[in-house]
Amino acid sequence: MCQVNTDPMKSQTAFLEVVIPPDIIYEETSGDMMVPEGGSAKLVCKAKGYPKPRITWKREDGGDIILRGLQSARSKVQSYENEVLSLVKVTRSEMGAYLCIAANGVPPSVSKRMMVHVHFHPLIQVPNQLVGAPTNTDVTLQCHVEASPKAINYWTRENGEMIITSDKYQMSEHNSSYYSVQMRLIIRRFGKIDIGGYKCISKNSIGDAEGNIRLYEMQLKGGQVQRPDEDLEAEVDPLGSDELDEEFNSSNAINDDESSVRGEMAGVSSSSPHFFLHPPVLLALLVVCI
Repeated sequence: MCQVNTDPMKSQTAFLEVVIPPDIIYEETSGDMMVPEGGSAKLVCKAKGYPKPRITWKREDGGDIILRGLQSARSKVQSYENEVLSLVKVTRSEMGAYLCIAANGVPPSVSKRMMVHVHFHPLIQVPNQLVGAPTNTDVTLQCHVEASPKAINYWTRENGEMIITSDKYQMSEHNSSYYSVQMRLIIRRFGKIDIGGYKCISKNSIGDAEGNIRLYEMQLKGGQVQRPDEDLEAEVDPLGSDELDEEFNSSNAINDDESSVRGEMAGVSSSSPHFFLHPPVLLALLVVCI
């Protein structure tokens, strides 16, 4: 209070408010977390400062935060305000870094990064299970692997022989996300000894999986590639016009002979036992008559 000793006395009262920028209370804040797929994770973020900081959660990659209720109600949000973020029935797509941001209008704002690891056994998807190529060309085999924690990936022949990098084989892996890997095997100068089955195998601490690919030789005919199943198609040429005429005339001759036999049998008494002449019998009679 400021006071002036006059008659009458004058005074002025002022208020001083001290603001404090936010600061994360690390002892009360969660760190990196591991959770099995389908499990739950509870992230806690505490901050101090004046005024009281507001806590906002965001994903580092800009993805949606998935909130699930008790009745399996599901909603997607870009940000979520609360000191506690509960992730229920976590899926592998929710794996990643989450940012806890504390702000109270007093700069600077502060944040903490928390990594959520979702663990699950490997899963392998094979885009092409049957691959063909002409000889003396380079062939590429691919497998898409999803696994967490990180898996050991390798290739084998169908007899279990492990493939190692050499002038003949070139192997590579490309990470497309925290848990997704693209396996690639390039076979140089494809030959007949390379025909057969190949396996891409992935193993981690939870389990393992494998994918199967069969490699075959594609024949070149007239500069065009021909698949093996084309050779399996029956090549039946339709009868020519001359052959059709010959078959037609032969059929007519048999019909005429059958008519003559029926004429000769017409004299059989009606009191005789009734019987039918089947085509094989007619042909036999025809041969005898001739």
